[in-house]
Amino acid sequence: MNWAVLLSVALAVLVVLLFSGAPVFTGFLVLNTGTVFALFGERGFGMITNSIYATMTSHGLITIPLFVLVGELLFRSGSINRLHSAVDVLVGQVRGRTYYLVVGLSTVFGALSGSAIAVSAVLGRSVLPGMIGEGYEKKLSATTILAGASLSPIIPPSLIVVIVGSLVSNVSIAKLLIAGIGPGLVIAAMVVIYCAVRVARNPDLAPPPLPPDPISTKKRTRILLAGSPFLIIIVAMTGFILLGITTPSESAATGVLAALMVAAIYRELKRDVIVTALKSSARISASILIIVASSQLFGQLLSLTGATRGLVTAVTELNLDASVMVIVLMLVPLVLCMFVDQLAFLVLAIPLYEPVLKSYDYDPIWFWTLFIINLTIGSISPPFGYTLFGLQGAAPNTLGIRDVYAGAWPVFGIFVVAMILMFFVPGIITSLPGFIK
Repeated sequence: MNWAVLLSVALAVLVVLLFSGAPVFTGFLVLNTGTVFALFGERGFGMITNSIYATMTSHGLITIPLFVLVGELLFRSGSINRLHSAVDVLVGQVRGRTYYLVVGLSTVFGALSGSAIAVSAVLGRSVLPGMIGEGYEKKLSATTILAGASLSPIIPPSLIVVIVGSLVSNVSIAKLLIAGIGPGLVIAAMVVIYCAVRVARNPDLAPPPLPPDPISTKKRTRILLAGSPFLIIIVAMTGFILLGITTPSESAATGVLAALMVAAIYRELKRDVIVTALKSSARISASILIIVASSQLFGQLLSLTGATRGLVTAVTELNLDASVMVIVLMLVPLVLCMFVDQLAFLVLAIPLYEPVLKSYDYDPIWFWTLFIINLTIGSISPPFGYTLFGLQGAAPNTLGIRDVYAGAWPVFGIFVVAMILMFFVPGIITSLPGFIK
């Protein structure tokens, strides 16, 4: 069967399965099983088993259950409520204040883990229920979490950036890492502005600000001290990475220890809290990992049938103007990364993209940073972006899949606008790397 026909049929079947109300992993598994049986017969089922095993035992995915556990410990112990209270009092006159807090938290957690799924899961469990309970709008809450989480592959330290730098010839990994700082800050600022505009136009999207209450220096100090234990988590994760003590995966483990310490400081570290957090983390992590495994198997099937290579090759063989070619090259990951694992696509696309880049003489730092941002857009694009399923899987009783989709579209728009801005103002990407010799 022609790869284009096969890709079209697979997409159509997956859309029908997902919108029939079936669980996400069920839709992927049904499609994967049917495709494997049609192509390889019964002997192909071993491929399904091996693929799921390889995914579930992947070292890079260990951050997901650990970050989920961090969120569960903070959520179950009520520790996260202390931070909310401190923010409420200190910036109580700012309507929508928790939206801005979530953007900051997700940006920090994203830089720590490098995994958008992990960050969306941890905030979906720890912060989202409290936001909804306080009167924050579901869709805009999902937008802030997804936007911040999607900065994970962009802001250093980023595993995706390191892999790209390792696979691309004549590109400095250090420069590629630093190049993500400017775009990450710009996108985070755009999300904050978007939230501010939405809340200003419709105040009902957030609870009313606290009444004016002059805070004495003593009271402000006491509030800051009450929220200061969260610095332990930041130091144990961010600080250790920056000092070269831990890798991003190891920082997730130190994050769990830090979450336990924070709960203990607040005198909420109880046996039932730990047991409940472990059980819930196991359930949520299993759901998310099954979705990721199913999505990766689907990507492998597309590669085996030639669909992915066919699409990428067809694009790279076009003889287009340099500006138009950039747009076309960006459209491919935008579409494929909705349902194909980012790492799997990288391994396939980079060898095909490199000759094109050399022939058009693009700045490699600028192009590959745009490329990485584009991979992120694919992972939060409805209806197949697996980061969306990570958030919904972490908060099944709080958000429906339609709420998550509605929250994702503004993020999609913000990232696309940011990419257009960086296309015309490349200095946002290239300025900081220029200081590295």
